[in-house]
Amino acid sequence: MKNTILTLQLGKNGVSEGFIESLSKTFKNHGLIKLSVLKTCTRDREEIKQIGETIRAGLDKRFVNENRKVIIRIIGFTIIIKKIKLSSERDKLKKTKK
Repeated sequence: MKNTILTLQLGKNGVSEGFIESLSKTFKNHGLIKLSVLKTCTRDREEIKQIGETIRAGLDKRFVNENRKVIIRIIGFTIIIKKIKLSSERDKLKKTKK
C-alpha cells in the first residue's frame, strides 16, 4: 500500500453501496482518502457525521476478514478516511519478547 492521499468528492447522489465498494477498492493503492462533501450533498454537520459513520460501518464490514479497521475524522466539510491494521495476539507476543 502506497502512502499517497487521494482526494474524492461526495455529491448529490450521496453514499451508496457502489460508492463504498469503490472506496474499499481504492484502499489497495492509497493509504489515505480525503473526501470532500459538496454543497449538493449537504451542509448540515450532523448529517456529515452520519455519512462518516455510514462509510465507516460499510468499510469495516468489508475489511473484517483482513484484520483491518477504518478510522474516520471529520474536519469541516471534509471526511478523512484511513485504514489501519489491527494488532493480533501474535504481534503483541512478539513485542513483549523483544
